Amino acid sequence: MDQMRAIADAVLYEGYLLWPYRRSALKNQRRWTFGGVYPRSHSERREDDPWVMRSECLIEHEPAATVEVSVRFLHVVDRRVGRVTTGGVEEVDELTVAGRRHLTWQEAVEREIALPALGVDDLLAGQRLAISVPAGSEEEDLLDESGRRRGVLIRSWKQLEGSLEVAAAPAASGVARITVMVANVTPWDGTDREQALERTFCSTHAVLRARGGAFVSLTDPPPEMRDAAEACSNEGTWPVLVGAPGQRDTLLASPIILEDHPRIAPESPGDLFDGGEIDQMLVLNILSLTDDERAEMRDCDPRAREILERTEALSEEELMRLHGAIREFGMSRGR
Repeated sequence: MDQMRAIADAVLYEGYLLWPYRRSALKNQRRWTFGGVYPRSHSERREDDPWVMRSECLIEHEPAATVEVSVRFLHVVDRRVGRVTTGGVEEVDELTVAGRRHLTWQEAVEREIALPALGVDDLLAGQRLAISVPAGSEEEDLLDESGRRRGVLIRSWKQLEGSLEVAAAPAASGVARITVMVANVTPWDGTDREQALERTFCSTHAVLRARGGAFVSLTDPPPEMRDAAEACSNEGTWPVLVGAPGQRDTLLASPIILEDHPRIAPESPGDLFDGGEIDQMLVLNILSLTDDERAEMRDCDPRAREILERTEALSEEELMRLHGAIREFGMSRGR
C-alpha cells in the first residue's frame, strides 16, 4: 500500500474503535467522533454537528494543469443477530454458532465519491457531483458444523444524500485557490443523535491530486503566498501535503491535525484506530487482556478481531521493534 493511501486509511478509521476495543467499554458507546458531516436538519438544531465540510487550498499550476478530487467516508451499518427457530428468525443480542459468538452492534462500510480530473480553468465555473447512497440490507447465514442454518447476521444501512462541489478562483499569477465542499442533505426529522449518525458521512476527508501543478503548504507557505494561504477558509478539515518529503502533487484534507508529509511508523504492527496512543502501549494492553475480555474483543467487531489476531501473532522480534523507536532525533540531525 502506498504511503498516501496508508495515511488516508489511518484518518478514515481514527476513532473507529478505541482501546479496550470492546462493545461494553464506555468510550465505545459513542463512536464516529471525527470528520462527521451530519444531516442538515439535525445540524440546524445542533451547531456542533456540522452538515458541511469546507476545504480550501492553493495550487501553483500550468495552463493545462488538472485536479482530481475524491471524498471518502464511513457509512454506519447496523448489525443485528437472528436465531433461526421453527417459527422463523428471532432477533437476539448474541448467538454462538459453530463455536463462534456473534454480537449485535454496529460496523461501517467505506464509501468513496470521485470527481474525475478536470482542468483548473474548467473549475472556475464550479463542478458539482451528487452523493446518493440508497438504503439497503444484506444477510449472512450462520451455519453449524453440519452445515445447518442456525442463525443470520442482518446488516442494514440508511439512505444518504448530499453533494460534492469543487471550484477554483484565481489567487495570484499562476496560482489558484481550490475549494472543496461536502454537504449532507439526507432527509431526517428525528431527534436522536445515534440515529442521526446512521445518516452521517463519518470520518470524512478529501484527497486532491494534481497534474501539471503543485499544491502549496498551508502550514508553512512561502513568504510571497502567506497572505493567500491565511485567506483560505477550512471548516472541519486540515489540508496537508502527503507523499514523499518534498512532493507536492497530492493533498489530504484531513479532519484531524497532521503535519505535512505524515508517515506511518515503519514498526507499527497495523491499524490500531487510536493515533492518540503509542502502538507499544496498545499492543501490551491487548496482550494483557483476560480471556473473557479477549473473547468480547474478538466477537464484537471483525476489525477488532483482526487487531487481536495480528497482535497475538507478533513475534518477540516484532515486539522488540516497538520498544524505544526514536525518529525525532534522527530528523533533527538531518536539519
